[in-house]
Amino acid sequence: MTVALSLGGVIVALALLWANLRPWWKGNRDPKALIPYTAGASIGSLSTICVGGALGWGAAGIAGLISSGADKGIRALTGTGPAPVATASLGRLTEYGGAVTVLLLIVVAIMVKTGTKDDRRRIAGGFATFAVLGLLPGVVALLDWWPQTINSVGEQVKAFAEGRGGAL
Repeated sequence: MTVALSLGGVIVALALLWANLRPWWKGNRDPKALIPYTAGASIGSLSTICVGGALGWGAAGIAGLISSGADKGIRALTGTGPAPVATASLGRLTEYGGAVTVLLLIVVAIMVKTGTKDDRRRIAGGFATFAVLGLLPGVVALLDWWPQTINSVGEQVKAFAEGRGGAL
């Protein structure tokens, strides 16, 4: 999956990150208040490695739309063209990691269905933020543990399902 990511898109993603973290930081810093944003961010980051699937297509589309819109805004304001940035991949999901990703998606979908309007916006913001930031080499380096963890959980679920124990 090739995504034309630009610095403008990264700036919009960082603005979304700031818009979601600032109220939490200025407030009472209750970790539970970050759950909706983090849920969206977890699916957004995993979506960047769901190559060939609907989640990957959605993440690439969102990253492309955000970059394209930001580039148009920057061009209109400054007269300069797009500033492309390098992209990277978090790795790959195994079949078992893919199953866990779908389970996470179901949990997030339930959160969207049962959450408040603000929670839904935070989930969408987290998804959009990490559909973009999850493609940056620096963020990929920081999150290299994430797909490995999802794959490992999938292996543990498989072991449990097959009656071989597992850490569940």
